[in-house]
Amino acid sequence: MWKIAVGFALFAALSIFVILKAGDKADMGGEKHGADAVHAPEPAAPAAPVAPASAQ
Repeated sequence: MWKIAVGFALFAALSIFVILKAGDKADMGGEKHGADAVHAPEPAAPAAPVAPASAQ
């Protein structure tokens, strides 16, 4: 029984340490859907301009 209490205390201490180190940057919100999801690919770069055909 004492092992459970020690394990809980260690886990709680580690959790508090991580939360204090991360500050307000820790996102504990879980999965994001809709407008909150920010994993959209970047837009493609524009294609290089095509040189006009020479008139002969």
